[in-house]
Amino acid sequence: MKKRLLILLLVLLAALAAAMWWLRGNLDGLIKDAIVRYGSEMTQAEVQVGSVELHIKQGQAVIRNLKIGNPAGFKTPYALAVGEIELDLDMDTLMQKVVTVRKIAIKAPDVIYEKGESMTNFDALLKNIAVSLGSQSAGKAQSAKGQAEGKKLIVDELSLTQAKAQASAPFMNGQTVSLTLPDTTLRNLGKSKGGLHAAELGQEVASALNQKLASAFSFDHMAKSVSGAFEKAADSIKGLFGK
Repeated sequence: MKKRLLILLLVLLAALAAAMWWLRGNLDGLIKDAIVRYGSEMTQAEVQVGSVELHIKQGQAVIRNLKIGNPAGFKTPYALAVGEIELDLDMDTLMQKVVTVRKIAIKAPDVIYEKGESMTNFDALLKNIAVSLGSQSAGKAQSAKGQAEGKKLIVDELSLTQAKAQASAPFMNGQTVSLTLPDTTLRNLGKSKGGLHAAELGQEVASALNQKLASAFSFDHMAKSVSGAFEKAADSIKGLFGK
């Protein structure tokens, strides 16, 4: 009997070791799949990720080639594309309910700010995130698919640098205008609330970026400029033929 128990224990240990080896080799892929799945559900737009590289011993991670598409109704290919996002994690908090992220660095993102029929693409993304949080129906933040009891995050510092942006609207006839966005640094995200769910963190970042875009570019002003240019051109044509 003891021999059988020993054999069973060895088999279980071998299975556990194999599972840990598999998890270690596939953790990057699991994280990538989670970002794609829950990011797409949260924004109601296609989210793509090239790769995730996790360095557990150093407490660091790199997300490469992240692309967030547009919600339905928008014509530009995406809202945001970024080649590399670096994360620095506090590994002592990784197994706790609230995980501390020391730093998130979003480097040289490519942003397209599009005006639709009733709102911009970033307004639509924020609306979809709010719906996923349940803030419109329940009056309080909940993560998508009943994940309210999942891990929360506190981010000591989030930086968005060297952003390249362009604006587009139907009245611009397919043309775009390049925008200059200042570098942005957000600190102590979630600290006063005891942590943020991933969707809430996404909402904070999207809101900050939306404010920067709205400050950098006015679709109303551009529409008036385009309308004025058309009126001047029409007056010039009339002048050629007299009154």
